[in-house]
Amino acid sequence: MKTIAITIDEDILIRIDKLAGNGDGGGNRSKVIREAVREYLSRVEQVAEEGREGEIFRRHRTQLRRQAVALVKEQAKP
Repeated sequence: MKTIAITIDEDILIRIDKLAGNGDGGGNRSKVIREAVREYLSRVEQVAEEGREGEIFRRHRTQLRRQAVALVKEQAKP
């Protein structure tokens, strides 16, 4: 783990301190900030991945549509 310095608005710091000191084992400021950054990065990465997957689907939509139709026809056979 590395120690860094950041500048943060006072109102946000007050909110972090409330979370960190609420008595439920939430830890300290650093822990709250680490967890918030980790969650934010996960969400950003997930959105990026969904964008890449969406582009793949758009690029191959004709082929996927044909395959889906063929699969439904195959499953509909007695």
